[in-house]
Amino acid sequence: MEKVNEEVEIETGVVTKYRRHPNGRGLVSPAARVHPGAFVSRTAYVESGARVGPDAWIGPGSWIDSDAHVGSRVFIGQNVHVGAEAAIGSGARLGSYVRIGRRARVAAGTVLERDVSVPDDGVIGDAPRSAATPRRISPGSSPARLSEAA
Repeated sequence: MEKVNEEVEIETGVVTKYRRHPNGRGLVSPAARVHPGAFVSRTAYVESGARVGPDAWIGPGSWIDSDAHVGSRVFIGQNVHVGAEAAIGSGARLGSYVRIGRRARVAAGTVLERDVSVPDDGVIGDAPRSAATPRRISPGSSPARLSEAA
C-alpha cells in the first residue's frame, strides 16, 4: 500500500490524510479504490470507500464523495460533486459544475452538460443506450421534466 503523504484541512476544519494518485496527482483517500489507468486531476479529491474505474477522467476541483462509484471511461468535468453512495455508469460524461446527489444514479452513456443537478436518490438517463447515441441533458433539465416529456 502506498504511503499516505499529505494531510489536508478541508472546509469542515477536519484534517484528512490523502495520497497522491500517480496519474494527475489528485488527492485520494487511502481507503478509496482508484484504477491505475484513471486520471485524477491535481485539485480533485476522491474520498474513502469511493471506487473509480479504468480510463475514468476526473477534472480539476471535482469531489468524489465517500462510497461513490465511478464506472470505466467516465469523464467528469471541472468542479463536479458526486455525492456519497452515488453511481455513475460506464461511458457517462458529466460537464462542468454538475452536482450528483447522495445515492443518485446516472445511467451508462448519459451526457449531462454544464450546471445540471441530479437530486438525492434521483435516477437520470435510460439504459441500455448505445455508445453511439448518448442522451444529452441540457442545463436546467431535471429528471422530473424529462420523465414528463417521455
